Amino acid sequence: MICNAACCFSHRSQELRELVVCKFEIVPIAYLTLELRIEGAHSLKDKRQVVRSVKDHLRNAFNVSVAELDPSEAWQRATIGVVAISPSRDYLDGLMKNVEDAAVRTANSGGADVVDAVWDFLTEQDSGNLQE
Repeated sequence: MICNAACCFSHRSQELRELVVCKFEIVPIAYLTLELRIEGAHSLKDKRQVVRSVKDHLRNAFNVSVAELDPSEAWQRATIGVVAISPSRDYLDGLMKNVEDAAVRTANSGGADVVDAVWDFLTEQDSGNLQE
């Protein structure tokens, strides 16, 4: 069988994808969603300052991935997502509790309140959707 560069790339991509999916099913992934209410925000700039402060603090203190999930133009509301990966589910459990506590402290010092915080693990059933 003659294999050109595009064909080899396709085979390697499939092998890599199978490897990543295999690893994904083994390694636990924890995610945290934070809903912020920023009463003191009188402009979009005020909101961004608080959100950036919380995101930067969590990234630097815990080495987690952080992003604003719903970047709306509402000045007094924000949603932040935090994700971490580790071979230890127990480690992730403690980490997410610590991240939530730090987010509450950082938000409060910036004039915001965490009105809702939900965290969970990505399950193997969830990973089935990513394989397709």
